[in-house]
Amino acid sequence: MNMKLRSVLITGASSGIGRALALQLAQSNITLHLAGRRVSALVEVADMCSRRGSIVHTKLIDVCDRQKMDAWIKSVGSLDLVLVCAGISTIPHEDNQTNSIPESLQQVEQIMQTNIFGVLNTVLPALEVMKDQKCNVENLRGRIAVMSSIAGFFASAWAPSYCASKAAIDRFIAASGAGWKQYGIQLTSICCGFVTTPMTQRNKFYMPGKISADQAAQLILTGIEAQKRRVIFPYWLIIIARVIDLIPISFLEKIYLPYLQEQDRRQ
Repeated sequence: MNMKLRSVLITGASSGIGRALALQLAQSNITLHLAGRRVSALVEVADMCSRRGSIVHTKLIDVCDRQKMDAWIKSVGSLDLVLVCAGISTIPHEDNQTNSIPESLQQVEQIMQTNIFGVLNTVLPALEVMKDQKCNVENLRGRIAVMSSIAGFFASAWAPSYCASKAAIDRFIAASGAGWKQYGIQLTSICCGFVTTPMTQRNKFYMPGKISADQAAQLILTGIEAQKRRVIFPYWLIIIARVIDLIPISFLEKIYLPYLQEQDRRQ
């Protein structure tokens, strides 16, 4: 990795892709600001990163709290890279919670708050911090990468809020990138497929192309270093998603809705 990084902030760092990214970035010349909601898991990641030589600061915080997020991000000093990994597919901390048809109103609200406003509560103050920084040797003031998903490219009756939230944030980052590039800030949307994380372990269906969190972290960092607006993997899956999205939704529902309803009854 040739990126010039001294200070990195990661939300959702206590598990999954956020954890894998923290561990891969941990080295003696990097300060890590790690945020999460589970104390023991966050302490464990911080300890592992410290043993690899990084200076680590942890923060127990809810990304949905706009004022606290704003205050925290603006208090840590300069930032070379912000990795926005906090997100949910079902209501957090309810291990027995599974997707249902239709989604509960509580689930819709929580997913939208976390995956859209929680992301914006991280991105917007990070932009404010970075725009006042000096450019580095790469002529960049900073980088911000947001976890989107290939799920944002099609409509799933099983996860409508998740798909919609990921689509919204991907479009925001992709469209905003040109404007912020003029200020020396690189925005990247991470459109990933299935990754082995605590979130996907709840899935009862076959997940084609699934990779480990460590593999995903490597692909993400490589794409960010290349200053890509979108990092997509596996690419063949997004092609399939785009093709499916062209098929009339009423036709698709006749195929998969009976199956999903049967799965829902069994749960």
